Amino acid sequence: MTNQMTARSYVQQSVTRAVPQATMGSPRQPKSVSELGIRQTVLDDLALKILYLSGPFSVLDLSNHMRIGLAVADELMRRLRTMQLCEVTGTHDNVPDLAITSQGRSRALELLSLSQYADATPVSLRSYVDQVRRQSVRNVEVHPPDVESAFSHLVLDSRTVWQIGTAINSGGSIFLHGSTGVGKTTIAETLSRVVAEDAVWIPCSLEVNGQIISIYDPLVHQAVDDGPRFEETDQRWVLCHRPAVMVGGELTMDMLNLQLDPSTKFYDAPVQMKANNGVLIIDDFGRQRVRPEELLNRWIVPLDRGIDYLKLAGGKKFEIPFEMFVVFATNMDPAKLVDAAFLRRIQTKIKVGTISDEQFCEIFRRVCKERALEYEASMLTDVIDVIRGKLHQALRPCFPRDIVNQICWAARYERKEPVIDHASVMRAVENYFLSKS
Repeated sequence: MTNQMTARSYVQQSVTRAVPQATMGSPRQPKSVSELGIRQTVLDDLALKILYLSGPFSVLDLSNHMRIGLAVADELMRRLRTMQLCEVTGTHDNVPDLAITSQGRSRALELLSLSQYADATPVSLRSYVDQVRRQSVRNVEVHPPDVESAFSHLVLDSRTVWQIGTAINSGGSIFLHGSTGVGKTTIAETLSRVVAEDAVWIPCSLEVNGQIISIYDPLVHQAVDDGPRFEETDQRWVLCHRPAVMVGGELTMDMLNLQLDPSTKFYDAPVQMKANNGVLIIDDFGRQRVRPEELLNRWIVPLDRGIDYLKLAGGKKFEIPFEMFVVFATNMDPAKLVDAAFLRRIQTKIKVGTISDEQFCEIFRRVCKERALEYEASMLTDVIDVIRGKLHQALRPCFPRDIVNQICWAARYERKEPVIDHASVMRAVENYFLSKS
């Protein structure tokens, strides 16, 4: 990704389903150059740059590098030979070996000065739009067992779990709001794992008006290992779990637009394009470099109509699908962040509140179990009394883990084994909370 794009991605946990259903709608392998759906000149230029940078090699190597079928690569090779840009130097197992000519070398250098893209053959805009629409996140359907299983590692009340499941089935957007430390980000991350049970096809790159846009990003997209074989599908597409992209305070308006790398001279897709068919999490919403009103103006049409508009450096505008589950997580009041028109487009609003005594104790128990630490359950009553009574704090899900962390850090400093007793817990509480005195 470019320096301006610092979106965080979360690698999904292993899925429980076998081969994802998306393989049934896999893009078919083109049988000819015309079936690739992109400009002939773009294909010629790409092949020549690859031959210059990686050749000499065989037509089969060209096929593998460009992710096109052998018959298509052979057709392309014949065209380059006709233009005297490459030549056949021999054969191996009836497959021609290729080398670039001096004329081809000169042409390749000119092309590389314009764009250094020399990877997989891009797909057409029409193919991209059609495939994204077929894979819409609105087609995801989950039921109580799915959601309850995914969120079993969290201590949530049944109403919140029900709201989350309903929101996923909507395929729309969601506002997670509540005070800091109540688990909004963790809920958003877990929600993305539920959606990732399915798989979708992500193109390596896209061609628009002769320009290349890189889309597949191994830092964002997790490929499915047991995908279809080469001859069955168009290898310009990678079968991946539905993506999950998170952006926080680093979000800027530039990250929502195409990023033209000045050194390579081709584009990197914006965060929402990489999140298409998956989940886009806007963490700490309201604390970005971009003001909420600016984001409102930029996304009010995409959220409402499911389409977005991007612009190339030359001014060419084009339409792409906005097919993702957008999660806004904030510890600020949503009504004070954005206006009613924007809130109306966020179909589900879930307030994640503080926790009960029983939930606090359960979370504390789970944290101690993870660390193989023993403790007296009765001791937690005193802890709760101090937090609520003396410190005037509501109970939050983050408190148990943070308190245990304080105990473990102190034990490491003192070169002792961590022990959960009244003295260590109270010292951790004193060290963790801001004193009122």
